[in-house]
Amino acid sequence: MVPVAVLAGALAGGAYGALRTPEYAATSYVVVVPTERSDPAAALGFATAYGRVATQVAVVGDAAVWAGVPARTLKENVRTATSPDAPMISVTATSPRAGTAVSMADGVARSLVVNGSQTQSSTHVRVLPFSRAVEPTSPVTPSAPLAALVGGCAGGLLGGLGLLVRPKRRPEAPAHAGGAASVPAPTAASSPHQQETV
Repeated sequence: MVPVAVLAGALAGGAYGALRTPEYAATSYVVVVPTERSDPAAALGFATAYGRVATQVAVVGDAAVWAGVPARTLKENVRTATSPDAPMISVTATSPRAGTAVSMADGVARSLVVNGSQTQSSTHVRVLPFSRAVEPTSPVTPSAPLAALVGGCAGGLLGGLGLLVRPKRRPEAPAHAGGAASVPAPTAASSPHQQETV
């Protein structure tokens, strides 16, 4: 059972890796800095806030135009992350094309910078570009051999679990000649008052 599960998992994983369209990822960074009327703690708080609304800001702004993709694609394929220790926002975009991933990441980062400039008078922080995205040279999706290896491991694990949870067979009773077990006939118990006859 386990070898069959390993083979099935490897075949499924290999097919998935071979048929799935490769995805490329690119990451751009922006940093939030305080003005003379603010402090570093405020910059850290605004960095977290901007990271949460980055895709909404990008859709409202011109990020889709700069990236050359529909706003829906931008919203579905862009993720942001912030750090609790530094007022920095990473913008990561994925796309079947490496150049498009770069354009999407840089477009969202640019929208954050523009929006930060427009609200600087009220937030007292500035959003500045820190690092532009670099075009990736290899996809982030697993290759066919790697996917086959992962699928084989998963299949082996599932096959082993199947053996553990399978109900055990009960041992069969030994068969006797004649098809039925013989039971000794009951014997009459002798009475202690019974007299022997002469």
